[in-house]
Amino acid sequence: MKPVQILNFAAVLVFGVLVGHHCSRAPAHKFIDAPVGSVAVPTTTQTSHSIDALRRGAALTTEPESLPLARVENADIRRARNYPMQPPTIPHAIDGYQVDQHANRCMLCHGQTNSAQFQAPPVSVTHYMDRDSQVLAEISPRRYFCVQCHVVQTDAAPLVANTYTGADDILTPTPTPATGE
Repeated sequence: MKPVQILNFAAVLVFGVLVGHHCSRAPAHKFIDAPVGSVAVPTTTQTSHSIDALRRGAALTTEPESLPLARVENADIRRARNYPMQPPTIPHAIDGYQVDQHANRCMLCHGQTNSAQFQAPPVSVTHYMDRDSQVLAEISPRRYFCVQCHVVQTDAAPLVANTYTGADDILTPTPTPATGE
């Protein structure tokens, strides 16, 4: 090895030892003598202006009461979509439906071949296309797991207020009331 390489190696070694020694020392502001498990818990509770809707105002040191389970709206009525390209919601229960790598129970009714027989809306033709827009004989693997985009309709109350305004509502002018002049 050249003397310059040895000098560089020694400098890096000394620097590493000094940094390692400095990092291994406990900072002076930590309480090392505190018993294990003692953590300073904030005594304040969340205010009504909290953004954490799941805690519903409960203190961090308590477990909030569970919300009742939402019931599935089994009316088989399609909901209106709120924005373009929104996946439709599922208007019936899907408990016990097998949707895994071996079978997709949704496709029994919603597949192109059986949808008329079961009076179910067929899945979009885009579900039969791969990422290169090539039409496939079977549903695309990218669209195979329905519940990654589609959710069951329930009677659950919103956890937070919703002030969403769709593009159609924004672009459609609201009629102004006629004045009696």
